[in-house]
Formats: sequence, structure tokens, C-alpha cells
Amino acid sequence: MQTIRGTRDILPDEISEWQNLYLEALELLTLHNYSEIRTPIIEQTELFIKGVGNDTDIINKEMYNFIDQGDRKITLRPEGTASIVRSFISNKLYINNTIQKLWYMGPMFRYERPQNGRQRQFHQLGIEYIGSDNPLTDVEIINLAHNILQKLNCPTYTVEVNSIGTKEERIEYKKALVNYLQQFKTELDLDSQKRLETNPIRILDSKNTRTQYILEDAPCLSKHLGKASLQDFEIVCEYLNMLKIPYIVNYKLVRGLDYYNGTAFEIINNQLGAKNTICGGGRYNNLIKQLGGPNIPGVGCAIGIERLLMLIKHNKNDKNKKDRFHLLTQGSEAEKKAWHLIKWLEEEKIKFHIEFNQDSFQKKIKKAVKYKALGCLIIGPEEIRNSTITIKWLDKHYQKTIDYNNIINYIKQELN
Repeated sequence: MQTIRGTRDILPDEISEWQNLYLEALELLTLHNYSEIRTPIIEQTELFIKGVGNDTDIINKEMYNFIDQGDRKITLRPEGTASIVRSFISNKLYINNTIQKLWYMGPMFRYERPQNGRQRQFHQLGIEYIGSDNPLTDVEIINLAHNILQKLNCPTYTVEVNSIGTKEERIEYKKALVNYLQQFKTELDLDSQKRLETNPIRILDSKNTRTQYILEDAPCLSKHLGKASLQDFEIVCEYLNMLKIPYIVNYKLVRGLDYYNGTAFEIINNQLGAKNTICGGGRYNNLIKQLGGPNIPGVGCAIGIERLLMLIKHNKNDKNKKDRFHLLTQGSEAEKKAWHLIKWLEEEKIKFHIEFNQDSFQKKIKKAVKYKALGCLIIGPEEIRNSTITIKWLDKHYQKTIDYNNIINYIKQELN
């Protein structure tokens, strides 16, 4: 029996990387007063049709939909923001405080061609700032994403920013873009030909070489933005400069979800190939109202966990850090004593490993070396008679016999 295509197991020898990423994000986002939220992985299909948009690839090609036993239309969530907004509305989080700073980490599902760093079940770390249309909140989201990547030692990446304006400004731009592209319709790639009728602005995001060549002389979205949109974008760029976050303005950058307006951004790394986005986000001022809530704005982003983990430069010293003792016992009395010792180790948060088997001490020590243990805590017949423990330091190549009641103090002193 194999895993379903597009899914994979996260095995014990790699789970520490996921845990470390979660803990680093938790620490940073807690400092900034963001609260973690967890929503179900299944939602009503209507949520994503209304929120993400009918003419997007996610809705048309990629969603996992099914009818449950109650004849309800259900979808495995393809992205996180719509679920967060649904929770914000259904739990009335806006009643006591319209400002909600939230973050999440969990699995998403899209039926697309599996590739390196992107499976059909993939994971995202998302950050949402709900309740303000101040462009400085856009800066905060970009800054947090940048800081998370820095904390995790992500190699060189590029922050790309753009403003996609208001819905009304995009309608005017859409007319100009379609008018220009009609003359090249047969030269566009097939996806772009379809989008010309349904969602022409998404053509700007095409990776097809010929289409990109045609777009070089296309009308520029920024020329259709009003004064307020331009001023907001100038503020975003000004503060990114002040924070010394390197960025480029990409006037063709649009996001694949219909709910975005105003600031849009991506963080990319070319080592990932054609689909090189580590993080994407932007402002969604109309989404909450669109889904039946009050007229409250928001901005957020999501980081692709699998892609990020592929890029992280692991510190070899950290990866191979020896911080765990192996408990070695021989005989039933020693095993009983080990349970008492385990309580002490738990209280002091000293990491340990124990296996209850009849292997010889020599074999157990070899196994401890193989698994890069810090040392071995040995309890045999002699230690039971003398109420001692022998501690064998594997790196230092020496061992010492300690009074049983002093073992914890000794370990703490040596570790410090």
C-alpha cells in the first residue's frame, strides 16, 4: 500500500525541522501580538467559490470537492485566508475588537501536478492582520514574512511588490489590456487565450515565453491607479526602504486569487525553478463583506512550508547536536531504578532514550554512538549494590561513577 499521489509522509528524522519552524514562528509572532488560530481542513464549497473567485485556477481545476453523507457540498481547503475570514465572521471576533492579528500553520489541498516542493497536500504558514486599511499594516505583514525567513536562515530571495488597485481601477485597466491583447489572441498560450475571456489580468502572471514577450508593450496597471492607491503604494515602498528590506517593483505581479486589492507581494527564490514563490500575499479589503460579514479590511500572506524547508541552510552543528542521554539497564532491579531516574530527568527536562531489551551493554553503547547520543547513563548490578550510576561521556571518551542521588546535579553542572 502506497501513499496517494501528491501526498507524502513526514518522517521522524525530518519532523524536527517542522517543529523548529513552528517554534520560531510562534516566538516571533507572539512578540508581535499575533494569536494562533486553527480552523477545520474541510469547509463548505461555497466559501471558496465566493471568496477565491469563480474564474481562478483553484476553483476551476484544483479543488478537492465531495458530497458528504448529509448531501452537503464540502471542499478540502485549498488556501487559508477564506477559512480565517469565515471564522472571524461566524465567531463574531469583530464584536469586542475589530483588530485581529492571527496566524496559522496547517495543510492545504490542491489537485495539481505534483512537483518538487509542491504536493497536492501541502502546508502553509499564514499571517493575517484584520481591521485596518492603513498601508503600514501591509508593511508589517511583509516585514514579518521577511523576519521569519531571516530567522530560519533562508538563502537569498527577492521581495517583489506591486499595487493592483481597487476593483473599479482594475475594471478600467482590464478594458485596456483586453483591447491590446485581442490583436495577439492566436499567439497567446492556450491558458491565456481562455483567460482573455474570463480573467484577463491573470495573463500578466503567465510563464509562457511568447506571452511574456507580447506583454512587454501591454498597458501598465500602475497607469490606471487613482491617487489614493498610488499614495498607499508609495508609503509601502517608503517604509520598506526605511526597514532596509530589499525589494523590486514588479508591475506585472498579480495574485491568483480574486479577493486581492491594493498591495500585492511575492517572495521568490530562483532555486525553486518555474514555480519559485516562497511566500505570497496582499490586501483584501472587500473579502469579509463579500462573505457576509461587516465591511472590515484585511491584509495577509502565506509561506509555503515545503518550499521553505527545501531552501533552508541547516546549521550542521545544530543538526548534529548531541543533547540526549541513553539509559542502559541490566536486570529487573536496574529497570525499576530507571523509572525513578526517568522522573528526575523529566522534571529537569533532560532528554533521554531508553529501550527495555536484553542486549549487552556493549551492544547498547554501540547503538548510542550510532544515534549520536551525548552520553550513556548505566545502571547494572554493581550500580544497584552501591546505589550509584555510571555516566559514560561518548564525545569525551571517559566515564565516571556518581552517587545516584547526585546524578542530576552532576549532569546539570557538566552541561552548563
